[in-house]
Amino acid sequence: MRKYDYSFLKKDIPGNIVGLTGIIADLKRKEEFRKLQYSDTFESLRKKAIIESVKGSNAIEGIVTTDSRIREIVAGATPITHDELEISGYKDALNLIHTEYSNLEIEEDTICMFHKMIEEHTNTDAAGIYKKNNNFIMEYNPDGTRRVRFKPISARETKAAMEQLILSFYEARQDSEIVPLLLIPCFIVDFLCIHPFHDGNGRVSRLLTVLLLYSFGYDIVRYISFEGQVNKYKESYYAAIEQSSVSWHEESNDYVPFIVNFLQILYRCFKDLDESFMEISLKKAKKSERVESILMSAIVPVSKQDIAEKVPDISIKTIELVLSKMVKENKITKIGSYKDARYMRKNDK
Repeated sequence: MRKYDYSFLKKDIPGNIVGLTGIIADLKRKEEFRKLQYSDTFESLRKKAIIESVKGSNAIEGIVTTDSRIREIVAGATPITHDELEISGYKDALNLIHTEYSNLEIEEDTICMFHKMIEEHTNTDAAGIYKKNNNFIMEYNPDGTRRVRFKPISARETKAAMEQLILSFYEARQDSEIVPLLLIPCFIVDFLCIHPFHDGNGRVSRLLTVLLLYSFGYDIVRYISFEGQVNKYKESYYAAIEQSSVSWHEESNDYVPFIVNFLQILYRCFKDLDESFMEISLKKAKKSERVESILMSAIVPVSKQDIAEKVPDISIKTIELVLSKMVKENKITKIGSYKDARYMRKNDK
């Protein structure tokens, strides 16, 4: 049986991963500071995020309905179709995580509970139960042909594999030398390679990702849809999973492609938070105030073009005048020069 060993995360980590984790940690700190000041804005984002998460995670699997029906289901409407029943189940599981994450542990009962919630109304016999027959991770080509992308753990070995995976996760989580953020994608890769359920593994993996991020102090998933970002970039997401599953049975797979993909998605969540926040907070501001507010609210450096896209009714000349004024007043720092220049507020430490 495969051994789940995450001690490699204590060794030399590629520089791009170290850099991304540092950027994300800084963005997280800024998000927490901003959240204390603008609770109403964050509440608006929370309501939007759950709709996008429910829509995105199901859409990845081809489970869809209209946007208006998703909003209604999230608000409590009774599901009608097969797809709506599965969408409603995901909504319930996600709501449980958002409200009870501090009481939920990464354990078999929790994982099976998530699966039961998303499948109990459409696949009663298999809901919350590990697969009874061997399964394959299939890929469907545009011409209608299929190929086996990965052969998961056998049904006979599934329970023992899940037990070992969870024990290894807890061992790694208690190791102070392992960066928790890097442990999440490794756990998800192994979960997907075990593929413990006949169906619904992808959706359960995304629910687990949300719970794990909460567990390690990243509540960005409450305000920005992680699942929505996965759906938006699902081709690269699936490609990274495939790359990280090569030679998995031989215990020589490389987790790095999916670690990088995971961190990139998380970074996009913070970037999306920044953009959403600016959009909400700038609606009533005057032109110069709107430009200044974009710069003072940004949690990542922004370019002149970034600003212009946010306020298309404001001329480039006005934006340049405000930038020049703010640089002279020592409110912002100019990073780079010419067309590649970006601007960032000062006094962020």
